[in-house]
Amino acid sequence: MSIKIETVKTESFEMEYFKFGRGKEPLVILPGLSVQSVMPAADIVAEAYDVLADDFTVYLFDRRKDLPSSYSVADIARDTFEALSALGLAKVCLFGVSQGGMAAQLIAAEHPELVKKLAVGSSPAYETRELRALLKSLIETAKAGDAEKLYLSFGEAIYPKAAFENAREMLIDAAKSVTEAELCRFVILAEGIENFDAREKLKNIACPTLAIFSSDDNVIGAGASADFEICFAGRSDFETCFYDGYGHAAYDLAPDYKERLKRFFTDGGLS
Repeated sequence: MSIKIETVKTESFEMEYFKFGRGKEPLVILPGLSVQSVMPAADIVAEAYDVLADDFTVYLFDRRKDLPSSYSVADIARDTFEALSALGLAKVCLFGVSQGGMAAQLIAAEHPELVKKLAVGSSPAYETRELRALLKSLIETAKAGDAEKLYLSFGEAIYPKAAFENAREMLIDAAKSVTEAELCRFVILAEGIENFDAREKLKNIACPTLAIFSSDDNVIGAGASADFEICFAGRSDFETCFYDGYGHAAYDLAPDYKERLKRFFTDGGLS
């Protein structure tokens, strides 16, 4: 498999994305904050989400090229919506993880006509105290130019201990290729999470929604699900799902995660 990286151009920016799958329905994935772009890992992502390939054409979008010096989650949501519109995508199933899930919340709330179903994973409705503390530390490390410490600190935060130790050498190797421009990009995106708060907008989400959390998520805190449960209270088309033992990275580590997404997006099954 060799997934082609494509570029969508709008009047104001360019954004890279890739797509895979054979299904008629569009499913859009918005990845979380990362030290380096996920675009070079397109083949790995496509293999990981292969269970969705028969039912959907899956699109995964990067952040825009040439980031401005200040770039908030709201800006990510705005630009991603513009990119989807430029590609003519409509009635999409939308899945976002972590920072990508924050942007997905805003897209679904502000453009209900676009989103058919929404799933968010390891994504809070606002910048929690735990998230702010972690981001402050990571931003300082990135500004200091220490790519290896940044990768290891990031990995230690999102993975359970055993998974982090297994990934340690891979993270160290990945850090060797990090450029100064990538460190600057990370800082801009991480700083853009500051003051994120979608709680008042959650009530505007009109589509069936699945919110997936981990009870041991030290990045956003164990109580991050409460805002969703309050805002969606009484709605039969909403459900939360909890993992334990996979940390913030349950979307990568939980063996049934993609199957759960498939059930939700194909037939509305929430469990």
